[in-house]
Amino acid sequence: MINLENLEKWLNVPVETERLEFKEAKQQFDTTKLFRYCVALANEGGGYLVLGVTDKPPRQVVGSQAFLSPTDLNQIKARIVEKLRFRVDATELEHPNGRVLVFEVPTRPVGQPLAFDGAYLMRAGEDLVPMTPDVLKSIFAEDQQDWFSQPARSDASPDDVIALLDTQTYFELLKIPYPTSRDAVLERLQSQDLIKQTAQSWTISNLAAILLAKKLDAFSLALARKAPRVVIYEGINKLQTRDDKMGNRGYAVSFERLVDFVHSAAPQNRFIEEVVREEVKMFPKQALRELIANALVHQDFLATGASVMIEMYSDRIEISNPGIPPIKVERFIDENRSRNEQLTYIMRRFGICEEKGSGIDKVVSAAEMFQLPAPDFRVGETRTTAVLFAHQDFADMSKPDRIRACYQHCCLLYVSNQPMSNQTLRERFRLSESKAVIVSQIIGATKETGLIKADESESTSTRYARYLPFWA
Repeated sequence: MINLENLEKWLNVPVETERLEFKEAKQQFDTTKLFRYCVALANEGGGYLVLGVTDKPPRQVVGSQAFLSPTDLNQIKARIVEKLRFRVDATELEHPNGRVLVFEVPTRPVGQPLAFDGAYLMRAGEDLVPMTPDVLKSIFAEDQQDWFSQPARSDASPDDVIALLDTQTYFELLKIPYPTSRDAVLERLQSQDLIKQTAQSWTISNLAAILLAKKLDAFSLALARKAPRVVIYEGINKLQTRDDKMGNRGYAVSFERLVDFVHSAAPQNRFIEEVVREEVKMFPKQALRELIANALVHQDFLATGASVMIEMYSDRIEISNPGIPPIKVERFIDENRSRNEQLTYIMRRFGICEEKGSGIDKVVSAAEMFQLPAPDFRVGETRTTAVLFAHQDFADMSKPDRIRACYQHCCLLYVSNQPMSNQTLRERFRLSESKAVIVSQIIGATKETGLIKADESESTSTRYARYLPFWA
């Protein structure tokens, strides 16, 4: 409970601690600054932002008029939830020297740093600064390090290790010769923290099993349930199932076969023959590969009874994984953060994941090349889903489809150091110059949503206008 007694103790703290931040805010307090401090405090374990108090000792109450009315206070609390996705309580204290407003910020989720406008913030003296790579890495490792290092099998003999793990594929993926002795194989796996020798036997980690298992159910039912599941439906809904397959091999040793199976099951794309002189599948293989890899490495392994799902319909494919992403979907194209650094690191070395986090760029680029609607990335209560759509004529696209395509096109060009224009968006939609007015309307609608903005450094002429993502 926050009261005047607590306040008196805080006033006497010699320096601002990681749990306390004081601001005078006599007349008002900038909303954006409030959001940023809430994120920084949450990233540092939670704490209190105190308005109406001088920030340097000896601290004094000066009173604050920020968010003075009950309506203002309720609105800012609601905006915090909407913008930051977590709830912050606010308490008003009537001190003899004036009103003090205390925002109580909760700690971030374990293993998940919080961001505002794409920046993971922490405090450094008087300033808010982006988190350093070391700090981020330690946060991402919090909740998954223990799971990956936990034993999948703790009493394995040397022969058991070779029998349970596909060591041949491990060395093939790394493009190094297979050792000439069993002991050398075990030594290599132990040097990568995949297995560990004890006094009597060998321990196979969850990380080794989830990557290299010949059969996941040979370890445990819990591990077997982490295998990806592929369901193919006859139509646009779940009423009739054509195929339902559950994997049982480690991610690394079965990945290429999984991608090939999903790609071969897709219908033909009849609308791209003028661009590519061969029959191609509706869903580009490169896009499927990136989305499946992302779902595998970014999933929440602590979610029980949940796995990566690949569901194919006649008009789309949905690839989902357990867990909420550490970054907002609007930043998938230009940002990349994984809660599973160990798994991601090895999958990159195997050549399965992108080294620089450009996988989603390739998905969006492939959708444009294959004349598909823009992919959709959705976050639910417990799962993250990527949706790749079959071909659709421009005339049949809904307004949200067109806006999403405009935003993704703008992001894709920006990360390639190029601005979006009416012309580039017309080319993305395969529209002639006579459709420039329609494309301008799409750009205007996307600007209204706040997803893109005009590039003020370029010409202000509508004809030659250039546009940037909102975060640029």
